[in-house]
Amino acid sequence: MGKFIRHGGDFAEQRKKTPPPVETNAEIFYYKKQIDSHTEMVLVLTDGEQVKGTIEWYDIDALKINRKDAPNLLILKQHIKYMYKFEE
Repeated sequence: MGKFIRHGGDFAEQRKKTPPPVETNAEIFYYKKQIDSHTEMVLVLTDGEQVKGTIEWYDIDALKINRKDAPNLLILKQHIKYMYKFEE
């Protein structure tokens, strides 16, 4: 139990809350799953441009995207608005 502190004649329990973890590894798990299955993705960039390809690798700041009919790209995550799985 937590510590008890006296407030105006009543005892109130003071609990120390643990902050949530900074890294949940959800992003890492998602990228790994898409890389392993060679899922074709659409990345929508902050300027509205859309890039279609598969994720080859990632790091804390960037994704390397392999494209079939165009040069491969290294895209900084700060320029990605969102991404989704491509469906024909």
